[in-house]
Amino acid sequence: MISNAITRLPMNSFSRLLATAALLATMSMAQAQTTPVATPPTAPASPAPVLTPPNAAVAAMAAIFQGAPATRKHYRAVYQLDSNDPKLINQTLHNMKNALDDPRLKGKLELELVVFSGGTVVFKKDQPYEADVLALQQAGVILAQCANSMKAYKLTKDDMLPYISVVPTGNGELIIRQTEGWVLVHP
Repeated sequence: MISNAITRLPMNSFSRLLATAALLATMSMAQAQTTPVATPPTAPASPAPVLTPPNAAVAAMAAIFQGAPATRKHYRAVYQLDSNDPKLINQTLHNMKNALDDPRLKGKLELELVVFSGGTVVFKKDQPYEADVLALQQAGVILAQCANSMKAYKLTKDDMLPYISVVPTGNGELIIRQTEGWVLVHP
């Protein structure tokens, strides 16, 4: 029907081709607006993989394993905190408390918390982390604040908790500590 109407028009073959294409496009758009799009049927869910039984010897060893033994006399770790994200701050402070409470490391662990960039909020006065920071200080943790970050945030020593230390740069402190053999922890 469409082709008959177009072939009766006085046009050359190229003009007929263009007219046919335009007419078909218009009809397709009209049909698309009135016809709901059918959703393709979903494939049936594949069955869950069949698990084989665990290796009995490895499972028996796992049942009695209580973690690596702390055979050295002394361990040192430096924690990096450079974010003001409350979730990350709380995680870092909690991880440090967990390390201090690990019975394998009791009396053998030296910790330092290096704070810079957004993490600077942790060592400011009147913030919600003060009780946790004070507990770390009382446990002997070195609390090191980056001087560059204080300068960037226009903070003075008076703005900060009175029992923290200020180091020239947080990155420099991390580099020095790692070179000295301290383990870097960045939650």
